[in-house]
Amino acid sequence: MSKSQKPTLTPAQLEYQSFARAREPKRPVLLNCFKAFLVGGLICAIGQGVSEFFLWHFDFTEKTAGNPTVAMMILFSVILTGVGVYDHIAQWSGAGTAIPVTGFANAMSSAAIEHRSEGLVLGVGANMFRLAGSVIVFGTFAAFIVALIKTLLAKAGGM
Repeated sequence: MSKSQKPTLTPAQLEYQSFARAREPKRPVLLNCFKAFLVGGLICAIGQGVSEFFLWHFDFTEKTAGNPTVAMMILFSVILTGVGVYDHIAQWSGAGTAIPVTGFANAMSSAAIEHRSEGLVLGVGANMFRLAGSVIVFGTFAAFIVALIKTLLAKAGGM
């Protein structure tokens, strides 16, 4: 909202805003960034360890180890969400757990757990995909646009 569109506040409202601002707790931004970096990096390091496990013990290539690695990280996230540990880690670290694929798995599984009493279809299924629907639609649309651009560039380069 531009300054010309802002509503004029009454003296009581201005007084309350300054009162609230003075009592608002200070946020430790640098500490929160460090925690997010630490936990997000730890999740990625665990993922790299899982990938190395598939490379060494199952003779995967770097290209083929990616899918089972992501599946294992999702499984770890769902198990930790189910036993109530992931939410405590997320509370402490903030965005550090939200960014990797494990954060999406946590959001999906916690929505399923929260609404299980409403039934499998209308509770678990509907609420899981209410959350994931926008992500799936955006991912599908973005993949279509990228493929279209790549195809057009390939056609233009081949002419």
